[in-house]
Amino acid sequence: MLGVSTVVMLALVRDSYALAGAVSAVNVTVTAVTGPLLGRLVDRLGQTRVAVPATLVFALGTAAMLLCVRYDAPAWALFLCCAGNAGIPSVGSMARARWAALHGDDAEARHTANSFEQVVDELCFMLGPALAMVLCTAVFPEAGLLTAAVLLTGGMLLFAGRRDTEPPVRKRTSGMSGGPLRAPGFPALLLVFAATGALFGSLEVATVAAVQTLGGGSAAAGLVLALQAAGSGVAGLAFGALRLSGSPAVRLAAGVAAMTVCTLPLTAAGSLPLLAVLLFVAGMATAPTMVTGMSLVQRLVPDGRLNEGMTTAYTGLLTGIAAGAAAGGQFVERWGAPGAYWAPVAAGTLALLAALAGLPRLRRV
Repeated sequence: MLGVSTVVMLALVRDSYALAGAVSAVNVTVTAVTGPLLGRLVDRLGQTRVAVPATLVFALGTAAMLLCVRYDAPAWALFLCCAGNAGIPSVGSMARARWAALHGDDAEARHTANSFEQVVDELCFMLGPALAMVLCTAVFPEAGLLTAAVLLTGGMLLFAGRRDTEPPVRKRTSGMSGGPLRAPGFPALLLVFAATGALFGSLEVATVAAVQTLGGGSAAAGLVLALQAAGSGVAGLAFGALRLSGSPAVRLAAGVAAMTVCTLPLTAAGSLPLLAVLLFVAGMATAPTMVTGMSLVQRLVPDGRLNEGMTTAYTGLLTGIAAGAAAGGQFVERWGAPGAYWAPVAAGTLALLAALAGLPRLRRV
């Protein structure tokens, strides 16, 4: 909800999509830079000791942003408020770290738990942006960001209150000194996450443009994107019920290949119903690929740096989404829709090449 709420709020109040996009980009950059650092602190000090004060920093930054918007503060003040995004904890990483600690010796249970987490993520991707849009336009412009901040702060406090499932802090050893990027195979996996994020970001922009070209409005675009997330959620439920065998590195490469192949037909979608069906099918490759990728992160990174490793992977994904959205916009300007879908196809191809290049090393994990 955070990104959508910020863009819509500033576009409505300040009547400037340029300012809204710039503030949103700074927010993403701050989160991307500080996310791995927060993950490292979580590994060293524990989830509750880091996440609770960090969330309060976020809450203060968001409150300042809302006050600046309400009382028409100068634009530079909005950018200063972006510093609050340094306190956004990676709840997904911490939740997956808890599942890994609870089911450390049961690979099948970990697989089911990670699949469940991915389905919950997809549900949030379906409902969050739509809720933010409704709140900002039907209630008041700041309502979306305010609600998102309340949800994140309250949810984080509830999450931190479950001390019984919090993983214990592990003593640091010499094998942990290099960080996730020094783990064999992790750089290639990080590139896969970044390119996959670029696929997601460019796909969203191309879909919005394609829906408008095919005669739909903003509501139709939201519904079509929700169908993509629904496809991923359905696939995630089915994937979590499977008993898997074989190399997860091979499954990752196969999943990335499936995402790329399923994106290709979108370049020729000639009607809104066809586009919706194709996006639902394309979304079905998302959850299995993401679940497999996060499972590989858990295998590659030492237990004492698990939060840092998963947060770094999410940061790569987030950076890719931002870059993909920018590239998707350029493709829309140059080739229109649905030709803009060649941007996610290109990103998927890059992700596949990275997965294949890292396959020999990842298969040894």
